[in-house]
Parts: sequence; structure tokens; C-alpha cells
Amino acid sequence: MTETAKQIKKLKEEKDVLILAHYYVDAEVQKVADCVGDSYYLSEKAVEAKEKAILFCGVSFMGESAKILNPEKLVLMPDVEADCPMAHMAAGEKIEKIRAEYEDLAVVCYINSTAELKRHSDVCVTSSNAMKIVSSLPNKNILFIPDENLGRYIASKLPEKNFIFNDGYCYVHKEITKEDVLAAKKRWPEAEVLAHPECTMAVLEEADYIGSTSGIIARAGESRAEEFIVCTETGVFYELQKNNPDKVFHPAKEQQICEGMKKITLEKVLRTLESMDQTVEMDEAARAKAQKPLTRMLELAK
Repeated sequence: MTETAKQIKKLKEEKDVLILAHYYVDAEVQKVADCVGDSYYLSEKAVEAKEKAILFCGVSFMGESAKILNPEKLVLMPDVEADCPMAHMAAGEKIEKIRAEYEDLAVVCYINSTAELKRHSDVCVTSSNAMKIVSSLPNKNILFIPDENLGRYIASKLPEKNFIFNDGYCYVHKEITKEDVLAAKKRWPEAEVLAHPECTMAVLEEADYIGSTSGIIARAGESRAEEFIVCTETGVFYELQKNNPDKVFHPAKEQQICEGMKKITLEKVLRTLESMDQTVEMDEAARAKAQKPLTRMLELAK
């Protein structure tokens, strides 16, 4: 353990702070976290937190979600500038316009979104529970925001629903192309292709397994394959290799990297624990509105 990691461990215990980290942050940050996971798992852990404060190692919408679910807790971010472009790729005015045009409509909001978008929504979902939640909704019409690719994947499995799509996307997943995957398959013909549903449908058609980050990790452990082509952010390779030291993992292309996630460093985690001042603040009225779809997600996903 590095000296910085030792200081982080000491301070988090002294100040009663729970450190949550997403699979996409740097491996050194994942090592010092109390809980590492995907968006759904981390949402659950935020709700269960007994500590006085939560330090969220991820991008801004994650810290916002933790604050929405835990208004009484101090929620800290190692870098308040760490952001997810997709989280902003929808507009409240457009959502309400579509709501007025369709009867029997549910606005389904991917958790990778701002609090502003959540407050215009009926229920939130993650990539690991979207299928379960959307299929359980009584509504015929589904406006899926902000990620078009995840929306189209869910729609392909639920033909009985009428989906209205938004033009948002995750740049990391969108930049992985079918040609990239075909070239990787040619290079490693024995490898199994694992893809996140934020990838385009053209990429998903080439995959042997499609699932959330936690699903990809589970699949790699269960599969008899010894080699894998992974179509998601390469931060997940730390957990994949830790769990499967005898297996080999390849990115589908170079630079499958989320710049926002990589802004979270061990030094920033330590500095935040020392100062306790990188806090997530929210207007209470806006927070209460954004809490409803998140709470509904946690209820429906059980």
C-alpha cells in the first residue's frame, strides 16, 4: 500500500467517510474504496450508508444521485469538474412537449443523467435493471432518455412497447465501431466478445454477451473462454484481471477511456478527505422531485 493510500485509509476512518468508486475510475482509486461497482450497486450502497459522509469517486451525476438519496449526509466529490457529457444530452422542455403529445407515456431516465433530467422523469434505470423495470411498467409508450443506444437495445427486446428515442450517447461506447470489433475478432479469433448496451446496435450484433459493467464481470468469470474482447471503458480491466488472473482481456480498440472518470486520482481523494470541502449541494425542491424516479427504480428493481 502506498503512503497516500495509507493516509486515505486513516482519514476515512477518523472522519467516518464511506468511499464509493465506479469500475471506470483508476485502479489505484478502486483499491482504496470501501465499495466498487456499477451505477445500480453504488446507488444501493449510498442508501445503505451508515457513515456520516460519502466520498463518491465517479462523475458528477453519481455524486448528485447520492445526495438526492441521502439529503442529510455530506456528499463529497474528489473532482467537481469530473462530468459525463451524456448526462446533459436531453432537455426538460422537449421531454414535457413529448409528454403532452402521447397518452399512456412513461419517461424512463437512465441514471447517467443530471438531477434536472431526473425531475422530469417517472422512473430511473441503470443498464443492469433497465430491461426488468421497463418490462414491468404498465405504459405502452416509453420515452427513453438520454442514451439512444441503451434505449434501442431495450426496445429490441420489448416489441410490445412503443419507444421514443433521444439522441444522446456515451462517446466512449459510441466510438467503438463494428469495424473495430471485426478487426479484434480477426486478431483474437478464440476470444469471446463482451459488450455494454451503450454500444451501437451494429456492435451489439457482433457480441457474444451484452450486459452492464457488473454483468460483463460476472460473464467473464462464468465463461469457459480464456480470452475476451471487451467493449466498454477499460477501467473495468482491473476487476476483470483481479477476478480472473488466468484469463486475457483485450479492448476492442485503443483509447476506450472516459476522460471524466480518469480525473479522479488518489491525490484528489486524499486532498478531499483532508479538506472535506468538495461538497455536492442541491436545492431542496429540485432534490425532492429528482428523488421520486430514483426511489421508484430501487423499489422496482428489487
